[in-house]
Amino acid sequence: MSDRPEALTVTAPTPHEIVLTRGFAHPRRRVFAALTQPDLLVRWHGAQGWHLVVCEVDLRPGGAWRFVSEGPHGETMGMAGEFLVVEPPGRLVRTEGFDGSDEDHAVVTTDLAERDRRTTMTTTVRFASQRHRDAMLATNMARGAGESYDRLAAVLDAGDPDGTPDRTVSRKVR
Repeated sequence: MSDRPEALTVTAPTPHEIVLTRGFAHPRRRVFAALTQPDLLVRWHGAQGWHLVVCEVDLRPGGAWRFVSEGPHGETMGMAGEFLVVEPPGRLVRTEGFDGSDEDHAVVTTDLAERDRRTTMTTTVRFASQRHRDAMLATNMARGAGESYDRLAAVLDAGDPDGTPDRTVSRKVR
């Protein structure tokens, strides 16, 4: 169990990037499992009040992924992309785009560094334009990501992720 809550930091180090950094009191193999296994993703992904109703993951370079989240008032948000790099348990690189958006897909790189059984997750989101990055920063993205990562910490604290990634899994909740 976590001995202290970890804080999410959000920075914009370049005109095209947002970097999110969060620590977890768990080994990176467990964090990687929770980031990639649909049965775990549906337990934590999304801000408070949001939950995944579609979670499809083909965990391999060139494999597709798709999430559809439902909010507290029935609103939905879909996003999808392709895995570019899958290196368990330390690195994922994928594209990410939102349903209905005409923006180019962002490239999302997640690196997991472990020290003394604690993992620091650094996620770099690279946008095609500064305008797109700035639009994302203007949303509640930081609050939503922080709430989502708090939920991830709770799943990790429950002790479930075994760290064995499934290559191809799909889960539709409805």
